[in-house]
Amino acid sequence: MSLHAAETHPLSIGDVAEEADVAPPAIRFYERHGLVDSARTSTNQRRFSLDAPCRIKVARVAQRVGLTVREIAGVLDDLPHDAGPEDWERVAAALVGEARARIDQLEAALDDLGSGRKLCELPPPADIRLGAASPPPGTPAPGSARG
Repeated sequence: MSLHAAETHPLSIGDVAEEADVAPPAIRFYERHGLVDSARTSTNQRRFSLDAPCRIKVARVAQRVGLTVREIAGVLDDLPHDAGPEDWERVAAALVGEARARIDQLEAALDDLGSGRKLCELPPPADIRLGAASPPPGTPAPGSARG
């Protein structure tokens, strides 16, 4: 690892795991999915940037909201490694908006369930991934013919 890489990626996997309160395999999982990145030392050890623990903590909050790891990676994609308060506020606003959209969809489902109609007559569920109002995979779009 170059001197510059050592300065920008000083944390070991154990350091990140301890600070983020997760096991080292979770760090490798998040790295594999692009939520954190690492540089390798000359002895092939991973070293992580100082923001890695915070990114993992945010990822865990986003998972509680219901986002998939791919969706979380999308939220964190534009976040610089030296993120400032306004960057984190933007991420928080995106997560709050997503949580509210999912709550609205769940409340609509509860209304449907309490409507007294037969369950088989209820409208099909909307896709809740990132607020999309599209049908689930494999379901034809409204107005399209089934092949």
